[in-house]
Amino acid sequence: MSEVAAQKKSPYDRSLVEGPIGPAVWKLAWPTMLQNVIAGLQGLIDHVLVGNLLGYAANAAIGVSWQIFLVVIVFMASLFTGQAVLVARYVGAGDVERVNRTVQQAILTALAMYLVLAPFGYFAAPMLLDFANTSPEVRDLALPFLRVNFTFSIGLLMFFMLTSALRAAGDARTPMRLGIAMTILNVVLNIILIRGLGPIPALGTMGSALGTMIASGTVSAFALYRLLKGRLVIKLSRHMDWRPDWTIIRSLFRFGLPTGVQGIAMNIAGVMLLRFIGSLEQSAAAQGAYAIGYTELFSLITWTSVGLTGAAATIAGQNLGAGHPERVVQGVHTASKIGLWVAAGVGFTFVAFPGALLWLFGATDPAVTTIGRQLLQYLALSGFFITVALTYTGGLQGTGDTRSPLFITLASQVAVPIGMCTAIQATRQLQPGDIWLAIVLGHFTRCVLTVARFRQGKWRNMAVAH
Repeated sequence: MSEVAAQKKSPYDRSLVEGPIGPAVWKLAWPTMLQNVIAGLQGLIDHVLVGNLLGYAANAAIGVSWQIFLVVIVFMASLFTGQAVLVARYVGAGDVERVNRTVQQAILTALAMYLVLAPFGYFAAPMLLDFANTSPEVRDLALPFLRVNFTFSIGLLMFFMLTSALRAAGDARTPMRLGIAMTILNVVLNIILIRGLGPIPALGTMGSALGTMIASGTVSAFALYRLLKGRLVIKLSRHMDWRPDWTIIRSLFRFGLPTGVQGIAMNIAGVMLLRFIGSLEQSAAAQGAYAIGYTELFSLITWTSVGLTGAAATIAGQNLGAGHPERVVQGVHTASKIGLWVAAGVGFTFVAFPGALLWLFGATDPAVTTIGRQLLQYLALSGFFITVALTYTGGLQGTGDTRSPLFITLASQVAVPIGMCTAIQATRQLQPGDIWLAIVLGHFTRCVLTVARFRQGKWRNMAVAH
């Protein structure tokens, strides 16, 4: 059979490795960007509800809890970067059997990891909150939120795993639809559970966590059903051999483990920043401002950039698998340009309308408003650096170079901001502006180092086979 005939019979979208690169990147990027913006809006709604009903201490509780939860969940979800590397490369090479087998083994890995995560998170939650230096009022609201997230995290794990696999295979629209459905269900459940409705009592922060976990579990079960019925680009069957394939599982960890450690490092750095924030004179107000400004509003930049990271990774992996390294370079450049436009738009709103943005969350306390306005000014600049860093990170990870982003993260997101705050605290009283500047310098460093590493071109020789 000729190569042309084989491509015509391919179940995958060959336009990603052939034809104009701009439309190929946009085809992958816009569904994920839209999904992430909508998911970010869901988080905003959560904070708006709890902030107006329970006060800024509840905003701080959710922000601190998510930062802690992400230390673990991002590590586990990042292991599916290994899955994405393998799937994209096999799709580019047209190897259907290896694509399906890789996803099957990733599902087994996700289930096994959950059995470890749930009990660990439940019992370690109080200690983790103490480590984050939370005030008593914040801790009381954060503990039930954190325990619910850990206990019922299987739905979120499966959602990350399945949507990552589909995007790596070139299908970005199905994850978008699943993500939008999950967000809508989440919002409805949170409105009911946070404030109560009829016989359902007001559950506050715990209601927010329950809404997220019920929504993610429901949507993940539906996606898995469609996968087993053969209705998606990736097809699994109950009749497949479901025993662990240790060769594939080792490959998942080989490429995914550095990204998982990178995720842990970034989020540990975030928890350590929360410790510095907790040491400020107005700690509760500063943690509330940080939760609103950085965790929620800044996500309008980071989550769209994460969508571009996925697009760059898929383009890079598939084109390297198809033997087109120059399209890898073109694709990453195109994704970064899109990210810069997004960062410019969101950054403008941070500078022009900070008071209105904070008011949406019920942040009317003068201390929270003052600190929040200052933070948003810093984040308006930081957005340009982080979006470029993330898109180029996607290019590196998509080709299989997952170690370089790890070392870059350790230098830029841990050593720079934590080292700076530690040095300042040793010489004088730490101020909110010191922490915000440390965040910006960390993002700047990550941007410079990631672009430089990508331009070295060592990813061209990355192989997925042992």
